[in-house]
Amino acid sequence: MNSPKDFEDGRQERERLAEAAAEDAQLEKALQSFRLSVHAWSEAELSRPRTATVAVRHWNWRLATGWALGCVLVIGGASGAVFERHQRQVEQARIAAERDAAHQRELAAEKARMDADQLLAKVNSDVSRSVPDAMEPLAQLMYDDGNQ
Repeated sequence: MNSPKDFEDGRQERERLAEAAAEDAQLEKALQSFRLSVHAWSEAELSRPRTATVAVRHWNWRLATGWALGCVLVIGGASGAVFERHQRQVEQARIAAERDAAHQRELAAEKARMDADQLLAKVNSDVSRSVPDAMEPLAQLMYDDGNQ
């Protein structure tokens, strides 16, 4: 059942497998060598001495600018509040002055009405007399006689 051709094919297969195994071993050795060289390089870079340079940053102007802007905001807010309060006081004073002026006008009008009413009352009393002032004593006598 096994023919010489089958033995020949098996032998060729084994040789091909042996060559592949040799190539695999060679590739494995190259990859292992590469891996070791990468690790060695990494270890050498990690352990070599370095000098660190510190970047000098000048924060003085930024700090001063920040404080200046903060002060501007605080002063602006405070002056806005003071201005608003002043405006409110001016408005209240104006309203009070208008109210006082209106009250004074009302008082003057009331006084004028009172003067007019007193004048009318005087005229009315003068006109309503049945007898002139000069004849008043005679009229009194007549009035007294009529009551008795």
